[in-house]
Parts: sequence; structure tokens; C-alpha cells
Amino acid sequence: MSEISALWRPVPSGETAWLADLCQEDSYTGYLAPGRPDAAWVLHAMYEYEQGPGTVSRHQAHQAGLADGSIEPTVVAGIDIDATPGLVTTGGGLGRAEHPGAGWRRLRWAELARRVGEPVVAEGLLPSYRSAPDGRTADRSWPTGIEPPTEGSLDRETWNRLITILLAYAPAGANTRCLAHFSPLTMGALFVDRGHVLTGGLGDALALYDLDEPDFSPANLWPQDRSWIVCTDYDLWGTKVVGPTELIDALVGDTELEAVRLPWAG
Repeated sequence: MSEISALWRPVPSGETAWLADLCQEDSYTGYLAPGRPDAAWVLHAMYEYEQGPGTVSRHQAHQAGLADGSIEPTVVAGIDIDATPGLVTTGGGLGRAEHPGAGWRRLRWAELARRVGEPVVAEGLLPSYRSAPDGRTADRSWPTGIEPPTEGSLDRETWNRLITILLAYAPAGANTRCLAHFSPLTMGALFVDRGHVLTGGLGDALALYDLDEPDFSPANLWPQDRSWIVCTDYDLWGTKVVGPTELIDALVGDTELEAVRLPWAG
């Protein structure tokens, strides 16, 4: 943590005031900037077991674990959440994620979309659990053989690749001074004014993924000249990048990322 702190130092939260003006809102979930002049959505990664998704749902596995005692009930304020009638454990998480390890492969949204006969992102919606291709089982839970994307954060591999591409379009390459904004929700404080803002060099942006707190990639990242902006909303499965068309073309055409233009969400 001390090494990261030496690379990225706090600055006043008012550094996000221009984003609030640009977006015409003061958002606690992250600023979704309008296309300037272009935009693409980088889809958060999902993974599938190499032998296939299987037929056992995460809800079934969770219920079996509760029954045999291998899983402790979720108790909040003395209430057993798992005993809620009709509650389905769907799978999916919140915050940082990375490749699950041996035996798993990247499952692209486009591949799952072809498999289930749905669009990559449902028209008119932003990338989320509501608009992604539906690979869930009959009980509306994801199969144990699929790790769906997480909300509110890029996964490590996608973050690393995105930073690599941004370096090529930054005014001073690795030395480009940037600002990183973490929304109040990721800091565990709903009413903190505008959230937490750090400044550092783009060449050191990979280190932001390993901050002790929060357990999220930044909600927003931008260079001082504001030529591009990365926007990750707390409630979404995709990260919006706005900037020059040349940059957006590079994101959409990259074979490691999965990025799409959404005309209704530019």
C-alpha cells in the first residue's frame, strides 16, 4: 500500500466538479460522461468452465451447502436472508475480479449471445445483468460453470489491457498526469462529497487495481487535458470510454478487449 501511495496521492474531491457539470449530475455511482466525440462500452469479462457450464445452478449449489452445513447462512441484523421466501442466489459479484484460474476460459458476451439467440446488449439498455445475454438456468440462477461479470469494476485483465491502449493515446504517454475518482459507494460512505480522488502518472495506473480500499477499479479516470474519460458505474457490467474516434476504434477493434458501440448509450 505504501508503494501505491507514493505513486498516487489524494487531491481535493472538487476535482470532479467539471464532471458533474459535464454530466449534469453529481453522481454517487460514478459519472457517465457523454460521448466526446465518440464512445464505446468495454464489457466486463465473464468466464466459463472449459468443460461447459454444467446443469447445476448456483442457487442449487448454495442450497445444498446450507443443508449440509458447508455454507453459513447469510444473517443481516439478525435476519436470515437465505430464508427469504422466493429468494434465488443468482451468482455474480460486486467489485474487482480476475481470471478464475486453471480449467476456465474467457466467455465473450458475443459467444453467449449467439448461443442463446439474444443481442450482445439488449437495445435501449446499458450493459448490466438486465441486458446481458441470459445464460441462466431454469431457476433464473447462473450455472456453476459460468462466472458472470461483476458490477462496478473492471476485471484485472480488462483493466490492464485498457490502460495499455490508453497509453498510446495519452498526451505524454506513461508520464501523462491523470486523475482517478472512486465513487463514495465504493468507499463505503454514501454521503461523502463527490468521493475520493487521486492523482498520478498513467504509467502507474496498473497499481490502482491493488489499492487496499476500495475493492474496485476507479469509477472515473482521465488525463489532465480531459481528452478521454473512463467511466465505470457502480451498478453496471460495462465501462464506458469516451474520447476521440481513433481511440474508440482501437478499443472496438482490439482482440483482447470486448468493446462495442451502443448508439443509444453514446
